[in-house]
Amino acid sequence: MAEKPPVILIDGSSYLFRAFHAMPPLTTRTGQPTGAIRGVINMIRSMIDQYPNSEVVVVFDAKGPTFRNDMYSEYKANRPPMPDELRVQIEPIHNIIHALGLPLLCIEGVEADDVIGTLAYEATATGQDVIISTGDKDMAQLVSPHVSLINTMKDELLDVAGVTEKYGFGPELMIDYLALMGDKVDNIPGVPGVGEKTAKALIEGIGGINDIYQRLDDIADLSFRGAKSMAKKLIEHEAQARLSYELATIKCDCELQFKLNELVKKPADRELLVQLYSDLEFKGWLSALQSGAPELGGKPVAAETIANAVEQQEEATDSAEKPEARLTHPENCQYQLLENQSELETMLGEAKEQGRVGLFIEFDGQHYMQAQPAVICIATQPGKAYVIHCHHFADIKQALQPLWQDFNIEVVCHNLKPILHWLSDSKVTRMKDDVMLMSQTLESTLSRDKALDKHFDQHGIDNLSRKRLNTPAKSIVDIAGKFGKKQLKLSELPANESLDYLAERADMVLRLFYQLRFELQRTGQYMVYQDIEMRLLPILVQVERNGTLVDADYLHELSAQMKVKAEQIEARAHDLAGQSFNLDSPKQLGEVLFEKLQLPAIKKTATGKASTNEEVLSQLAEEYEIAQLILDYRRLRKLISTYADPLPLLINSETGRVHTNYHQIGAATGRFSSTEPNLQNIPIRHEEGKAIRRAFVARPGWVVLAADYSQIELRIMTHLSQDPALIDAFSNNRDIHRATAAEVMGVSEEEVTDDMRRSAKAINFGLIYGMSAHGLARQLGISRSEASKYVNTYFERYPGVKQFMERTRAEASEKGYVETVYGRRLYLPGIKTGVPAVKAAAQRTAINAPMQGTAADIIKKAMTDVQIWLRSSKLRAQMVMQVHDELVFEVHPEDAEQLAKQVKLRMQHAASLSVPLDVGIDQGDNWQAAH
Repeated sequence: MAEKPPVILIDGSSYLFRAFHAMPPLTTRTGQPTGAIRGVINMIRSMIDQYPNSEVVVVFDAKGPTFRNDMYSEYKANRPPMPDELRVQIEPIHNIIHALGLPLLCIEGVEADDVIGTLAYEATATGQDVIISTGDKDMAQLVSPHVSLINTMKDELLDVAGVTEKYGFGPELMIDYLALMGDKVDNIPGVPGVGEKTAKALIEGIGGINDIYQRLDDIADLSFRGAKSMAKKLIEHEAQARLSYELATIKCDCELQFKLNELVKKPADRELLVQLYSDLEFKGWLSALQSGAPELGGKPVAAETIANAVEQQEEATDSAEKPEARLTHPENCQYQLLENQSELETMLGEAKEQGRVGLFIEFDGQHYMQAQPAVICIATQPGKAYVIHCHHFADIKQALQPLWQDFNIEVVCHNLKPILHWLSDSKVTRMKDDVMLMSQTLESTLSRDKALDKHFDQHGIDNLSRKRLNTPAKSIVDIAGKFGKKQLKLSELPANESLDYLAERADMVLRLFYQLRFELQRTGQYMVYQDIEMRLLPILVQVERNGTLVDADYLHELSAQMKVKAEQIEARAHDLAGQSFNLDSPKQLGEVLFEKLQLPAIKKTATGKASTNEEVLSQLAEEYEIAQLILDYRRLRKLISTYADPLPLLINSETGRVHTNYHQIGAATGRFSSTEPNLQNIPIRHEEGKAIRRAFVARPGWVVLAADYSQIELRIMTHLSQDPALIDAFSNNRDIHRATAAEVMGVSEEEVTDDMRRSAKAINFGLIYGMSAHGLARQLGISRSEASKYVNTYFERYPGVKQFMERTRAEASEKGYVETVYGRRLYLPGIKTGVPAVKAAAQRTAINAPMQGTAADIIKKAMTDVQIWLRSSKLRAQMVMQVHDELVFEVHPEDAEQLAKQVKLRMQHAASLSVPLDVGIDQGDNWQAAH
């Protein structure tokens, strides 16, 4: 090869997404996001610095479908739309690249990978070495003696030897590898049950796809788990594997309208760069450029990384924009009432000038479907806020329209969801942050300040001002008296008396934003907040407004039936007791059970009385009929009082539907809760609970479709533990409980009985929730020694699980928290206590929390992706409920098959785990029938 510097081909699309997700959410004063811009240009700068004499070409994906969509219509179908915060950064990135004089390519009908592959092929054919800058492993198929890959984020250079060392095989087998295991991001199907390890084992043991299909009989002799059944899978899915090979192959013969030697750097447009850097507030680059430094500003630093970009951005940003500086609390606050349009317009002008405001709205207390604001409070900067009593304006929503729609004003709220409900008929573009969700994401188990009683929420403004700002805000108690009947309403107070309290609400919202954003970035949780919680928020609003139909007549009839059955149970209990007594009275119940009937008192209450809680009654019910009757009675009374009677009363008179209220805060693991009604707690183990589900129906002529994750927490545990046996079982779609029974009880899977499988199921789920051998013995009705043997054998067969648990306990004890797959921290307040019982409970939680928390994150991501797709699908369908790991829809029968297919696809690809996610889907006339 001729002695020339290598051509540098930059995968701009790879840079774009990596920079967006790695950089903190940097913005200008006007709200223009700049994090991805800064990151992309810094990575380009790094390449120019390392190869100063090379020609550099930047390639991005063009809009629209490519030839791969013609080959396979589902290609990349599961990708969510590009976030708005990223989309608005693409044009400035392109503008800077053009201003720097670098060639920039976007070719329709093909991907950036194909353009780069074609240019690399042309370069090597004409005696030119190539370095491709990317973070995409697919590009490894292009590596040759004259083509290398460089990953600037990891400072990693891969030549042929490097690819072989990293993957265990050479570049020539990379397409085979990708085709076998598929790609969830691009929706390349691959072969079901083949993951990274299996694909690697097949390639190392036999070779590429053609070799594999010629030597299917040899697969059973390989050493990986599932080898004996793999040939059958490959035969069954050969067409899928071949298609995946074609989809994964980078096209190296694109018809381009230019030659590589035409793509040369032009002189930089310094005037345009000055304008761009000024508009984007890249002050360090701007200053250096104006002083005569190179076009990128300042002396380039070798191998500059995104971390450097963050530092430089913080240094270059005005001190007023830095979180720490903005947290300074003004000594004198300026709070003002706004009572006319002129004053309001002056405030809006100030808001536009400042670029970000804090918003607090006091609603009238009605359900969110009817709620209207009574008072609106706006802080234009820390220490300066305005209060608007809405009765002063004929249409306050229209009067404040710039707050919802002006791109130059970013609005920060506390509890944004009810505000979005109120604005559901308006175009909303600038509602950007919710400090309540920021706080929940940062520390879900945040304690309540000792100065506040139980009426104050942990993530409310009163508590957060004390805990996060060390600046106690005025509370409602300070101006209206203690909670209770005598507490005054805000409307009963003179406006000047409530002014400081209300204005301070908005002021604290703005101050809390800067503090919480800083803390989320510092702890690495900002993307959890932004990409999971905030993306989900408008989705929840839509699902809540959709509501769900309930059959009121059916519920009235069901309630009457349950009441009759409860009376019959009560009469039978009286017969067994030999007297009448109130089954709802713990005192009378205790006297009958433990004094008259002399049942054993298993547990005592704090006052020394024999307990009659559910745990005690469940143990007694194994021997005593009366205990079981009381459990049955309580279950029926709860269903009647919680669902059968209240549900018809919750039907909205305008929509004819029930509109539950989903809560993103409260649960420590990030799971939802819901109220009015509480959909999460409908019991389904007994027929009466299932009967409640039958009350949830579809509109006439439509059906209910339910999509539910199967064994998601076990699959997450498998991913976290990386236990080979569990990975093999799930990857090969084996019945995990039957497989566990076979392993633990020393029999073949064919010999596993239903009782064995039930025991294994108890072990699998019990260990997730930290169940001891004692608890397992009680649940299975076996001796403690036998239960201990089961547990010990389980850990022998699945050593990865034991190692995961031991590692998690140790890390939790050291750090005080555990993390989900996505980096959400779950704090464990009792993990470092000296109280053994409290510490043991925290250690059990430490094991389960990463699984429950990750499951919560996954269903949130799935819910968001599904609803975004559904909104543009034109299907006659809508999402009506989310319950635990389940999404529930109302759909026209003609669209049900397409809905099921697309929902399943998106739920399966909501996360990339070591084992596949399984989604069960069914439909029926009601919710229960869809199971």
